[in-house]
Amino acid sequence: MAKDKALTAKSSIGAWLKHPVGGPILRDLLAQGGQKESALAPVKLFSLERVAAMSGGQMSQELIDDMVRRANDPSALAAAPAADDDGEDDEDEPPAPPMAAPWVERITPGRFDGKTVIVTGAGSGIGRAVAARVAAEGGKVVAVDISQERLDAAVAEMPGAVAVAGDITSEDSIAKIVAAADGRVDGLANVAGIMDDMTPLHEVSDAVWSRVMAVNVEGTFRLTRAVLPLMLEAGGGSIVNVASEAGLRGSAAGLAYTTSKHAVVGLTKSTSFMYAAKNIRVNAVAPGPVATGIEASFASELGQERVGLAMTILPPIAEAAQLAASITWLLSDDATNVSGVILPSDGGWSAI
Repeated sequence: MAKDKALTAKSSIGAWLKHPVGGPILRDLLAQGGQKESALAPVKLFSLERVAAMSGGQMSQELIDDMVRRANDPSALAAAPAADDDGEDDEDEPPAPPMAAPWVERITPGRFDGKTVIVTGAGSGIGRAVAARVAAEGGKVVAVDISQERLDAAVAEMPGAVAVAGDITSEDSIAKIVAAADGRVDGLANVAGIMDDMTPLHEVSDAVWSRVMAVNVEGTFRLTRAVLPLMLEAGGGSIVNVASEAGLRGSAAGLAYTTSKHAVVGLTKSTSFMYAAKNIRVNAVAPGPVATGIEASFASELGQERVGLAMTILPPIAEAAQLAASITWLLSDDATNVSGVILPSDGGWSAI
């Protein structure tokens, strides 16, 4: 690749990584967040500006402008080492194939009219997208998040939503959540979750194990247990748990997260079976890579080596609203005959 080939915000991540100046800039940015180049494998064909838009505000326009300026600085280009010669002429390399047209969310007016839906993790990411869509489609949302600040910002955009700041591992918080539903719960989206640090079994700390299991399993279990009596009294309801590709395979995360999401799968299937005759549907969505505020960090060389290898075949990263489309469909009456399903919403990763 020629040193004087200009990079822009519209250049692909792959082009940035190949560039003699842009590559080091991007790798340094990754290193500051504890990430390696392999983390960008699913978005190599995306433009830098698209990845920035999916970062949830972590990559500001000022940062992007600065990266472009530094990458095209003549003095930096002159001092940059020559790119590795792989025997191919990068100048004649064909352009990346055009990206498919962006997916556009289409609201279904009235789909949740008269229904009350609890959504955890509603302050950001998938939870926020689910809560916003339920509200836009006429539902009363009880929006739950551990961060009051995130929650306030999210609920400001959701007409009629009720905000409950609390920790789903706390019985006191669960009591507040149920009280905010005012005696009626038609739907529950258990979205809140945390990632582990990609450690294999012999390196997992008690702290990581306990916290991941508490949020991802205990919290889901406790809130669902508290909500089910209201659904039984009402004669029906819909529950959607967020599992993960890590609940379907062993190569997507560390031991703690993988175990927790396998537990969510078991919780989903058992609950679906037990309440099938009570008109309560219970399903789970298994996301693949999604642009959310949950970051994967590697605290293990072995974890980096093994899971990092698997990440090189990830499908393109989805946006939170795409997962919300899958989750709200399962929550709605449109999924009337669907229960006990673990639905991969992963761009085809589960087919690999």
